[in-house]
Amino acid sequence: MRVRISAAVALLVTLALAGAGAIVYAVESQRLEEQVVAEIDQELAELAKLQENGLNPDTGRPFDSVGVMLDTFLARNVPDDNEILVSWYDGRPVKASPQEAFAGTTLFRDTAEPLITEGGSTRIDVPGYGEALVTVQPVRSSTEDGALVIVTYLEESRGELRDTMRTYAIVALLSLLLVTAAAAWLSGRLLAPLRVLRETADDISESDLARRLPVTGNDDITALTRTFNGMLDRLEAAFVGQREFLDDAGHELRTPLTVLRGHLELLDTGSPEEVAETRALLLEETDRMARLVGDLILLAKSDRPDFLRLRPVDLAALTADVLAKARGLGDRDWVLDETAEVQVRGDEQRLTQALLQLTDNAVKHTRPGDTIAVGSSYDGDQARLWVRDTGPGVPPDQREHIFERFGRAAVSPGDEGFGLGLSIVSAIARSHGGSVAVEDAPPQGARFVIILPVPATAPPEEDPWPAS
Repeated sequence: MRVRISAAVALLVTLALAGAGAIVYAVESQRLEEQVVAEIDQELAELAKLQENGLNPDTGRPFDSVGVMLDTFLARNVPDDNEILVSWYDGRPVKASPQEAFAGTTLFRDTAEPLITEGGSTRIDVPGYGEALVTVQPVRSSTEDGALVIVTYLEESRGELRDTMRTYAIVALLSLLLVTAAAAWLSGRLLAPLRVLRETADDISESDLARRLPVTGNDDITALTRTFNGMLDRLEAAFVGQREFLDDAGHELRTPLTVLRGHLELLDTGSPEEVAETRALLLEETDRMARLVGDLILLAKSDRPDFLRLRPVDLAALTADVLAKARGLGDRDWVLDETAEVQVRGDEQRLTQALLQLTDNAVKHTRPGDTIAVGSSYDGDQARLWVRDTGPGVPPDQREHIFERFGRAAVSPGDEGFGLGLSIVSAIARSHGGSVAVEDAPPQGARFVIILPVPATAPPEEDPWPAS
């Protein structure tokens, strides 16, 4: 990545410098052309002024001939370094200022002669001088004709421009190297967190998820670092939870398996009574194992996206329905506290399962005649479903532990549970985006509350097509 960024910066800088150089060269070339034309126009303007005056500045009398006027112009004008002024009359070039061998060459005569009558300009390649611009301005009188020939060498000005562009190329190359080096250094610093991220990812294994990246700055890479650390937190929590889950499940399954193995080893197949007794005991242990496996599967599914089938749920109807179903769980004083006349979005079957689990738990911790109440409410932000009992309650130091897998408080006589019921309730609440808590219920007992932060009056929707 560092090489790619440096190469991309180098390419962009190269294109920018090359484009700037090409633009400067084109602009300067055009300026030189305009400068040459301006110098020629100046010479022609001075000639036109002398011709219009018609008087010889040396004698104050009219010029005797065109040739005298042209020679006087050459004598009174100093050409530029890249110019030659030539007077042409009597059908040939007569004088040149300054004296140049080129003015007497056949190339010069062949180039200027066709333009003597009409005037104009043409470009030729002069050996030893390069490209030259030959401009001819006819001068006429009533008796004779002549012309002023201006030869402008273009290579000298262009050579200066090429030297300037050569200097620009050297400076541009040095600038390119400096910018590329700076880009490599800066990209290395910017990508350092990504390199640390890669090294950390290489060092992470299933058995070591404690590594975290240092968070510094406030940019996109810092945000990526925070996201990566958050992912590691979730992975570590998931692996720890999985390990604890497997340890707890193995511990709980070991007891019934030991019971099964022990009774099978001691079974006297010759005794029908003992076989029948062992068969009943083994079936009971098998049912307990099946129930345990079912609860574990349910907890494992609680993290899946298809665990819930969300639709509008009428809390009042749900509360009354749960109370009606719970009455068969035991001889208790069943009470309906209150109901919320509101619809929330949730899974009616899962919420019913959670409430029935809480009522079953309340039955286990109460005696015949004790009160168990079911209720619901809505305060505009949160929906609450609860089960209240008048049992012994839950000590404050155990209120967090009882919602963990296989976590149990005081066990009532005859309770054959595994400690998974309240963890299932917690999983259902979390799947709805809510939570579950236990609090004291006046005058005594405990109240288990499921809190659902869901909007009210959810619009009705059609049932999805039944899954296969």
